[in-house]
Amino acid sequence: MKLTGSLNTNTHEFLECNFHPALRKTNHKQMKLKYILFTIALIITTFNLQAQKSDSDLKNWPKGSSPAEVGKRIVVKFLNTPHSRYGNTHPEVKPTQITYPDVCAWLGGLWFSQITNDKPLFNQLESRFAPLFDSEKNLLPKPNHVDNNVFGALPLELYLQTKQPKYLEMGLAYADAQWALPENPKPEEKVWSEQGYSWQTRIWIDDMFMITAVQSQAFRATNDEKYIDRAAKEMVLYIKTIQLENGLFYHSPEAHYSWARGNGWMAVGMAEILRNLPKDNPDKEQIMAGYKKMMAALLKYQEADGMWKQIIDDPEAWKETSGTAMFTYAMVTGVKNGWLDKETYGAAARKGWLALLTYINQDDELTEVCEGTNIKNDRNHYLQRKRIVGDLHGQAPLIWCATALLR
Repeated sequence: MKLTGSLNTNTHEFLECNFHPALRKTNHKQMKLKYILFTIALIITTFNLQAQKSDSDLKNWPKGSSPAEVGKRIVVKFLNTPHSRYGNTHPEVKPTQITYPDVCAWLGGLWFSQITNDKPLFNQLESRFAPLFDSEKNLLPKPNHVDNNVFGALPLELYLQTKQPKYLEMGLAYADAQWALPENPKPEEKVWSEQGYSWQTRIWIDDMFMITAVQSQAFRATNDEKYIDRAAKEMVLYIKTIQLENGLFYHSPEAHYSWARGNGWMAVGMAEILRNLPKDNPDKEQIMAGYKKMMAALLKYQEADGMWKQIIDDPEAWKETSGTAMFTYAMVTGVKNGWLDKETYGAAARKGWLALLTYINQDDELTEVCEGTNIKNDRNHYLQRKRIVGDLHGQAPLIWCATALLR
């Protein structure tokens, strides 16, 4: 073959590689090496993708850590424990009423029994409630405080699962009382009521479960949107008042610390109201924005092992379990409902769940639970709180997590 005319360098090199035997052999080796390297890269990429998927997997769990197994143990533990006094389950502590930590654990147990279709477990939970109509009627909380009225969420859940009118009547009494101004109200209670808010409003972050839980349950039980509408209006008020630019919340306008469980009440409260809020509700967009802003902040402050700290953004604070359980619940709920990115938040939620399990002792009690905490604008007030074992403030959200993971 005769070549005429001038050849540029690239053309000359091309011809040499394709027509010169020695270079053609070298080119074949290079192509083979490139193929091997490409295959290795493909295998690594596939492995990484599979690992990423495994990291965010909310269905498959290591032996002994499945939500169904753990949740059942914690619910049974609740059933075998006497009524507490604000979460304290010590046998010598005698309760004078059913307090909100019991309500939260009980409600979680009912949710769990339904999602697992465990009728015997439900029957035990319902039987525990029966004496409150007669022999333990004195333990019914008076509907005169935000922490008391949340009790109504419990009979409303029993109504939803049994359709027995007695449960509906009892539950609605607590839901309605939260907005019915009492006789001789305090001036601030009257002001809140006149603005369309609950007279029990106090802008403590805890309220955003205590108010929204019973009102959301009342909506679920009746389909009357007044309940969910007023809960949403209340939620927006709290978001506007105490959510920080970084997405976290103060305990109250007077307590400038992002206490973990306080933020947990808000995280769960937003998740629950969003689960139930009709699409056309005018407050839904603002609540969703507040929720996503908070979840992004929590992602930033999650520890490497999956835990969150007693003061979320304080590097010297201790790792606390009840807040961690609540944040995990809120993230699982967001992933399951498509509000949050599955890979990112699913991985955070999985880490949170697996981390929590390392804090359960041999008696199925969650350790490192912060004791009940009032507001105080003092860092040490939060850092030096007692760390309780088996307190229902921690047992309850652990049951919620198991339920959410099974939904």
